[in-house]
Amino acid sequence: MAKIAYILLCHKDPAAIIRQAELLTGVGDCVSIHFDANAKPEDYTAIREALIGNANVAFAKKRIKCGWGEWSLVQASLYALEAAVDAFPRVTHFYMLSGDCMTIKTAEYAHQYLDDNDADFIECFDYFESDWIKTGMKEERLIYRHFFNERKNKTLFYNAMAIQQKMGLQRELPKDLEMRIGSQWWCLRRLTVEKVLDFLKTRRDIKRFFSTTWIADETFFQTIVPHLIPSEEIRSSTLTFLMFTDYGMPVTFYNDHYDMLVGQDYLFARKISPEAKDLRRRLGLLYAASDVAFTISDEGPSLFKFLTGRGRIGRRFAARFWETESTLGRERELMIVVCKKWHVAKRLLERIRQVTNVPAIEYLFNEENTPLPDLGGIQTSLEKRTRHRRALMRMLFDYYETDRMIVCMDPSNIELLQDFAADRSVTRILEVNCAFTDAYLVGHAMRVGLAGEQTAPETFDRLLPTIRNDMIFESDRIRDADFANLTRIREEADVGENSTALAAFLSVPQATAWEIATSEQLFSD
Repeated sequence: MAKIAYILLCHKDPAAIIRQAELLTGVGDCVSIHFDANAKPEDYTAIREALIGNANVAFAKKRIKCGWGEWSLVQASLYALEAAVDAFPRVTHFYMLSGDCMTIKTAEYAHQYLDDNDADFIECFDYFESDWIKTGMKEERLIYRHFFNERKNKTLFYNAMAIQQKMGLQRELPKDLEMRIGSQWWCLRRLTVEKVLDFLKTRRDIKRFFSTTWIADETFFQTIVPHLIPSEEIRSSTLTFLMFTDYGMPVTFYNDHYDMLVGQDYLFARKISPEAKDLRRRLGLLYAASDVAFTISDEGPSLFKFLTGRGRIGRRFAARFWETESTLGRERELMIVVCKKWHVAKRLLERIRQVTNVPAIEYLFNEENTPLPDLGGIQTSLEKRTRHRRALMRMLFDYYETDRMIVCMDPSNIELLQDFAADRSVTRILEVNCAFTDAYLVGHAMRVGLAGEQTAPETFDRLLPTIRNDMIFESDRIRDADFANLTRIREEADVGENSTALAAFLSVPQATAWEIATSEQLFSD
């Protein structure tokens, strides 16, 4: 009988991870956990303390900081695999999961399925001939070396690639490997995993190549497994059910999706909403059940597409994504930097990015050309961003795979501030108070079209007090709104005062906040 070790990569929600591990091990299977080193230390401590006595739980011997698209995700998988191979000698299969996955069959069904299908389940499509990559870079992922994270350091990422292009520094692909691509959610047999680990010990060049490949978790195992295992022993498919919206984002499943999910010809599903507590409860009970007969209809993608496009609520399977996801999520933190001097806020954000690695986005509701990922069109105009603001923010949280994110807003956006502050997520606001010299106000008046090169000095004499009072009014409105988590840094304040405010806003140690507050020329015009 098959015995599964689940390779669990996770970075948040320790309580959910503990529940998932207890569920999977409760029927005799095993779990090997890699918990992102970026996460809170106390969260990892809580997981270890809760599970350390469970003989069917192993922990990766080394933890690393993971980033979307980086080699670190593959390395974390390898660390968890190595721990599982050593700890569980009787395990027959290794199944890659995330903390957002849930079983949609019984353990009994899963074990029998793997017994009946002696194969490795991993998508491995031809990298160049398939259309698996729909948009964006394709061969550039492979032929150039990528040392920076595109989501965290977009400018450095593309500048580094541009330099390589200009200098003709294309690298050759490993000559004996046929490059493949596919989903990172695989299930491999024990012998396959052992062959992969042994192969990497003798072929350090392969590891070096993929360590600077962009989004290596979609190519590494997908390329190596077919290199080592005969094609007739590979099913180029995944056992994890997942769908994508028209906006290119993973579909999130809620309580009313139970019947649809258990009818799919898969063993697990991704992504289950953290708020779908009843769905998680029912699926957990299902996994431990026995003698359950499943009617496989496998209509998920077509049914979902049909029902979610029906028109008014009541005729659809579920509300549209901007209705069902009208909240950012109780577990998320949105941090908003409010500053009238946009260049000061951008300078502050860049420093925060460098010190904390928290995703930070500039004035997305104020500047049309703010760099944003392709989210299917919702990001294309200020009007769309504002109208679907909560949906947009949710998609950005999902895109960056984070529960903490920073954005910039102008003080005039009081309605947006109030709307986000009313959300069930944790919303923190940092007001950046700057000094406004007459010279700055003159420049501001010209930038917004209130004055021009030929404006008379006496006109400016009348105009500047009005502009200054307007800025004071905007600041007063923010203070009068009585936001629960409002902090403030001021140009005229000392470093100690500002670092204390930054520490509270970012939830970072005082030393880290001090490093940000002492940034050179932070308030300079």
